[in-house]
Amino acid sequence: MNATALLIGLGPLLGWGLFPTIASKIGGRPVNQILGTTFGTLIFALVLAMVNGLAMPTGMDLVFTILSGIGWASAQIITFKSFTMIGSSRAMPITTAFQLLGASLWGVIALGNWPGVNAKIFGGLALVLIIIGATLTVWQEHKNEEGSKLLTQAVIWLAVGEIGYWAYSAAPQATKVDGMHAFLPQAIGMVIVAVVYALFLSMRGEKLALTESVSYRQIFSGFFFAFAALTYLISAQPNMNGLATGFILSQTSVVLATLTGIWFLGQKKTPKEMAVTIGGLVLILVAATITVMI
Repeated sequence: MNATALLIGLGPLLGWGLFPTIASKIGGRPVNQILGTTFGTLIFALVLAMVNGLAMPTGMDLVFTILSGIGWASAQIITFKSFTMIGSSRAMPITTAFQLLGASLWGVIALGNWPGVNAKIFGGLALVLIIIGATLTVWQEHKNEEGSKLLTQAVIWLAVGEIGYWAYSAAPQATKVDGMHAFLPQAIGMVIVAVVYALFLSMRGEKLALTESVSYRQIFSGFFFAFAALTYLISAQPNMNGLATGFILSQTSVVLATLTGIWFLGQKKTPKEMAVTIGGLVLILVAATITVMI
C-alpha cells in the first residue's frame, strides 16, 4: 500500500468521525438530519462534477449507483433513530461492527480482496479485533432495565440497517464506474429516499420536514459526510486499497465519532466505562494497522 492510498483511505476518519457528532449537535428529528445530510451531499457532488467535468453514468451503471445511494440513506435513517435511543457514542461502534461484517466479507468472498491464505488470516483477525473493540465501547458498568431494552432495540434496528449499508458498499462494485463518477448518482439516490421519507411522515400527520429550518442547517453536516464518502469511494477501488481494506480504514472514524460524542454531546461514561471504551478503540486502531500491513 502506497502513501497516497493510505492517506485517501484515512480521509473518512475526519469526515465520518465528526459527522454524527455535528448532526446530533445541530439537532432535529431523524428526518431533518437525513434531509440536510443528503442535500449537503448533493451540493458537494454537483460542485465536484462541474469542477472536474464528470459525466453521469448511463444504463445499468446509473441504476446501480443510484441504488447504492438509496441503500445508504435508508440505513442512515435507522442510524439517526438509534442516536435518539442510545446516543451516537454507543450507536456508532455497533453499526461499525455490523458494517464490517457485511461489506468486508463481501469484498473478500465475492471480489477477491485479501488474496492468499496469510492475508485472509490476518484480515480475519483484524475483523475479530474490530468487533471486540466495538463491543467494549458500549459496555455499561451500571445497567438498568430501560437502558438495556433500548440498547437491544437499537442493536436490532442497526442490524436491519446493515442491509442498506451493504448495498451502499457493494452495488458500485457491480459496475465499471469509479468513485468520482459514482458520487453524483449516489447523492441523487440519497435525496430521493430523504424526500420520500419526509413526505411519508407528513402524510402520517407529522410536520413536513422540508419546511423546517433545522433541515437546512443540517446541510453543514452533509458536507462532512460527503467528504468522507468521496474519499471512501476512491479508496475502495481495486487500484487503491480495495473494498475490504478501504472499508476497515474508513471505520477508524468510529474512534473520533465515539470520543467527540462523549466530550461534546454530554454522553457521559463512568471512569471504568471510559477505560473500557478506550481499550476498545485501541483494538480498532490495532486492527486497522494490521490491514495496512497485509
